[in-house]
Amino acid sequence: MRRLLFSKNAQFYCKPLAGIVLSALMVASSHAATYHIDPTHTNVRFAIDHFKTSTNTGGFYNLTGQLEYDPAAKIGNILLTIPLNSLMTGDKAFDIALKSPDFFDIEKFPLAHFESTKWYFQTDKNRSAVTKVDGTLTLHGKTNPVTLTATKFNCYLSYVLKKSVCGGDFTTTIDRTKWGISKYTLLGITEKVDLTIQIEAAKQ
Repeated sequence: MRRLLFSKNAQFYCKPLAGIVLSALMVASSHAATYHIDPTHTNVRFAIDHFKTSTNTGGFYNLTGQLEYDPAAKIGNILLTIPLNSLMTGDKAFDIALKSPDFFDIEKFPLAHFESTKWYFQTDKNRSAVTKVDGTLTLHGKTNPVTLTATKFNCYLSYVLKKSVCGGDFTTTIDRTKWGISKYTLLGITEKVDLTIQIEAAKQ
């Protein structure tokens, strides 16, 4: 009987408490400033080993999306849309091959998306520095978790835009086979792909 009463009381008190915590998180998130991605300073570049001899590189450009950021409250969120048709490697024939059904299959999957799920901060010298960002990458019709390591992230007042701009560089390594892109892995081209993501966004 006592256990039953405790269980009921716990449920009675936990429900309002959960509501208070959720409300607090929503209020905190609402105070984060909103920034729109600057396509001219935002890109995703990749590097993949080529039969252990050289490295193939390329990038995706003209990204769009939105950043929400409040370093004081240690809040961050980012949404990125990556147009795969913007792929450039410096070799037109290679571009065509990568855009084909053998790899990105851009006619069927023209866009990739990244959405953050958690930001990590480290307080140093009275300021909060972004260290890494967890999120999900949707590519080639599949969604998998990824973690981006921040090599730098900062905000500044743009004298050209007359507003605050935030941005930085992030790195990660993914296994392309998790997104169903496995062409030539049996012939010796690695499944590991290094990504470098450059982001800049202007405050709205």
